[in-house]
Amino acid sequence: MARTNPSLKTPTEVAGIRAGGEILGNILAALAELARPGISTAELNDFAEKEIKRAGAESSFKGYGPKKNPFPAALCTSINDVVVHGLPSRDEILEAGDIISLDLGIRYRKLYSDGAITVPVGPVTSEAQRLIATARRALDQAISVAVPGGKMGDIGYAIQSVAENEGFGVVKDLIGHGVGFAVHEEPAVPCFGKPGTGITLAIGMVLAIEPMITAGDWRVIGEPGTWPVVTADRRRAAHFEHTVAITPRGPEILTLPG
Repeated sequence: MARTNPSLKTPTEVAGIRAGGEILGNILAALAELARPGISTAELNDFAEKEIKRAGAESSFKGYGPKKNPFPAALCTSINDVVVHGLPSRDEILEAGDIISLDLGIRYRKLYSDGAITVPVGPVTSEAQRLIATARRALDQAISVAVPGGKMGDIGYAIQSVAENEGFGVVKDLIGHGVGFAVHEEPAVPCFGKPGTGITLAIGMVLAIEPMITAGDWRVIGEPGTWPVVTADRRRAAHFEHTVAITPRGPEILTLPG
């Protein structure tokens, strides 16, 4: 029997995404510990690629994107004013006071998961600490409203309200997305919105919810499919992401470490 909605996942498929998501969560947790002053972003990528292969998975980012400009690595390493799609480099060395977003996608047994964290590199400013904490809290709040029968606007509003209440911006030119059968699927999951608007959240949806929060203005330079994307005012940004399933019991995070 054909699916009434081809983007919805069965409980078995959700379980498969969860298995890959646990691998992803474990790798991100290890990367967070490695992100210390003196390490290069290329070394972080090398570790991610090794761990992906060791787990029997594949990178879903490496080679992704336009044929003339595919992403060259498994890990996005976005430092300070880089919002997303930072390119790992041997010459890019982390320094105390930096903040870095580590964004990873994997394919495991033909199913995809996606996740990101932002971590401080050594001691950071109080504003940087607050920016990271706000982005993390925005993700938590967005996940809490990802319930059957809710609206996509509820998710965007949760992110936007948490960020703006702290005086921060939310990126409007980049979005979260569906995930599971491919790296990026419908529906779009914006970081802003109005409650009670947008598509209805249905059991079986699997969403990559990813707040992208800026210390200053929300505008960015760069577009989806370009590497990297930076804040227009060169203020810092923080980025968190989980792959989340909409289940009869409510939202389930599929990218937690085991």
